Amino acid sequence: MGWKVRNCNTELGTQMKPRIPHTKPSITELEIRYATDAAANGWGEKCYEYIQRFEEAFKEHLGVEYAIATSSCTGALHMGMSALGIGPGDEVILADTNWIATAAPVVHLGAKSVFVDILENTWCLDPDLVEQAITPRTKAIIAVHLYGNLCDMDQLLAIGEKHGIPIIEDAAEAIGSVYHGKRAGSMGRFGTFSFHGTKTITTGEGGMFVTNDDALYEKVLTLSNHGRDRRQTKQFWPDMVGFKYKMSNIQAAIGCAQMERIDELTTRKREILAAYRERLAVLPGLSMNPEPVGTINGAWMPTVVFTLETGITREKLQDAFAAENIDARVFFWPLSALPMFDEIRNNTNAWSIHQRGMNVPSYHEITERELNCVSEVIKTLAT
Repeated sequence: MGWKVRNCNTELGTQMKPRIPHTKPSITELEIRYATDAAANGWGEKCYEYIQRFEEAFKEHLGVEYAIATSSCTGALHMGMSALGIGPGDEVILADTNWIATAAPVVHLGAKSVFVDILENTWCLDPDLVEQAITPRTKAIIAVHLYGNLCDMDQLLAIGEKHGIPIIEDAAEAIGSVYHGKRAGSMGRFGTFSFHGTKTITTGEGGMFVTNDDALYEKVLTLSNHGRDRRQTKQFWPDMVGFKYKMSNIQAAIGCAQMERIDELTTRKREILAAYRERLAVLPGLSMNPEPVGTINGAWMPTVVFTLETGITREKLQDAFAAENIDARVFFWPLSALPMFDEIRNNTNAWSIHQRGMNVPSYHEITERELNCVSEVIKTLAT
């Protein structure tokens, strides 16, 4: 391979080197105690107790009127877009750089995903291209706050207001991110979050739908319970065909504990990103998660992106990390590169950045030695 990493136990064989995981949840005795209580006692009249507590804590933290705990962020997106009436023949604009979870609900509803390019500096939706992509069939714009980076919400919200199109925030990766005093997920028509085991706040699997729109909340609440309106007096009487995207009480119990620790968890993520920035600041041609003036990056996923001129590729990064038994993961592929969608190679940033970027380990308990080891791999490759 040609590289030799300093201060990273290079004298050991790869199989003998301690594995540095990419991510894992921070679970304490508090989470275990709450989950145990939910498993032992959270039944019958108490079957929704932790769910309601979790929803209350989350909406208070976010500063929104309504929150509905769901089985996934994808489910929250699906119900929210369904409640907006999105269906066959409609178009939804989103960035080409995303995980498929954002596009899948659009497909499920029979609508068309319109992929536009990302900005080179934020890796998020390009607002100018969004406006150019609007047609009479456009029914929503999804702003994905990628890796904790923030979309330009002022410009996107202005575009939405100008054209009468709702802005949806996919904040699956952005708990802890703040845009000019407003938390990610709280600014659009509705927002969604993920509590997958890799996320800053976790319930194992799970998600949250949030909104300030009374009518939309009632519609999604009904959809989330097989179409049964909470005001319906007849038992087992659905008023529409809905979904089953509920979170379990045991999952919510873990979420309640995580919310009690949310400042600790989000602060630690930001400390890890800052540690990488300090260690890698000397490297030319490298950028990391941006934090424009007036914003706070929740730093879910510290990511390195090299310029084309450096010649450092995804594959070189993968090989270098693998040699040191470090679990890093690739930058999201363009959705338009996937076989189920049409290629859009004009989305030049989306089709370029993923070839020279990598997510680096950032689990909460990562040690100074491990941070140094990951950083040394990158510095050795870049010098």
